[in-house]
Amino acid sequence: TESKHRRRGGDLKTRSTDLGSAVTGPPLTAVLPASTTGKKSIVLSSETRKELAKQAKVTKEERRAQIDERHKYLISRLADGIGLSEQQVEEAIISDDKFQLIEQFFAPSGLKKLLFFYQDVLQQKSNASLRSDASTNSLLQKKLFITMGSTENFTGTCAFFLRTSDKVITASNVSQEVNFGVFDCTNGSILQGLEFFLSQIMLPALKSQQNWGAVKEGLKNSQIQDFLYSVDKFVGTLSSSRQNIEDKIQLIEVDIDVYVSNLQNPSDYITAG
Repeated sequence: TESKHRRRGGDLKTRSTDLGSAVTGPPLTAVLPASTTGKKSIVLSSETRKELAKQAKVTKEERRAQIDERHKYLISRLADGIGLSEQQVEEAIISDDKFQLIEQFFAPSGLKKLLFFYQDVLQQKSNASLRSDASTNSLLQKKLFITMGSTENFTGTCAFFLRTSDKVITASNVSQEVNFGVFDCTNGSILQGLEFFLSQIMLPALKSQQNWGAVKEGLKNSQIQDFLYSVDKFVGTLSSSRQNIEDKIQLIEVDIDVYVSNLQNPSDYITAG
């Protein structure tokens, strides 16, 4: 049994040595960062960088060729809502690695929502060295990008598109089947942004809504009135909660050593309580 263990250990040692040789051999394209340094260092050959840039350019041009009237409608709404040019929005969209979500949104029974964040994102400087510490060669820049809304922190502006049915989105129906809105959360103040969105945009729009589907004279309908009252009440509660968090609830550090040091026996603790 002992000899078997020795042989197994020897085999394991041999395999570990072979694996080590494979890892430490000449890299094909990159050198991964050492775990002991904690720095993200990547070295790419000039040929590899040129090939990656070429592939990225080809991908962008292929996506640009796919843009039709549906995409142009989204681009126009985004440009108006966020304050960018249509050219800037188009470039951001075709450069986004989640570009395929747009097609999934257009598809029959596709995604119900399509989200865009426009906010500060940590990006590499254009003149950053090939091998460097990301903390010294990166900066915050405004960026428009597609998101599912579950992986990135929301700190800026959210532009959203919502489908009203499961129909396929076409060039002729995109303006009727897709709703657009903007939710501003500048400086990460989500409660304030939500309060503004509901009170200044949604509630006025709902209260002026004439067509409530099958409900006739919707604004006179008791259920519609109850719904609008509930939304209005929620906005009021939201406003109070935001003010409490921002202004009225203040926690300060208290030094209790002075009080505790004078407590010598149980009766002192009872008196202090």
